[in-house]
Amino acid sequence: MIEYRIERRSGVSTYQQIVQQTKQALRLGVLQPGDKLPTAREVVEQTAINPNTVLKAYRELEREGLVEPRPGLGTFVRRSLARPEAAADGPLRAGLVGWVDEARAAGLDREDIAALMASVLEQRFETGVAGSAGAAGDPAPPQTTTGPADPAA
Repeated sequence: MIEYRIERRSGVSTYQQIVQQTKQALRLGVLQPGDKLPTAREVVEQTAINPNTVLKAYRELEREGLVEPRPGLGTFVRRSLARPEAAADGPLRAGLVGWVDEARAAGLDREDIAALMASVLEQRFETGVAGSAGAAGDPAPPQTTTGPADPAA
């Protein structure tokens, strides 16, 4: 069964985090058609959020045709978002795990890694580049300054 992680400082509404995490579990095959989602009470006990927030998220998932409530039984997955070829993603996942481990070893925290990943995804999908990273002619990554403006500092 899925366990939701609520990031209170993420800037994303709580109900939307539940929707996103459920969709991610559906894409990765963690949740399959027929699986039961945690009850609102269970989610509230795990996360200390308002039960109406959970119900709002579940209603949105229902509107999208992903889950269905069964009175007296709970909320169940109707359909998966997993691609049929998702099993072939193993090598990609392993490479990504290695990259994340390298990023953590370099001192990046979860938020740094998420920001870097979001930036690269945006860049690669915005430009329509499907090749490997660092290919000739790729635009330079966006430069950000977090330290002092004076390079001698």
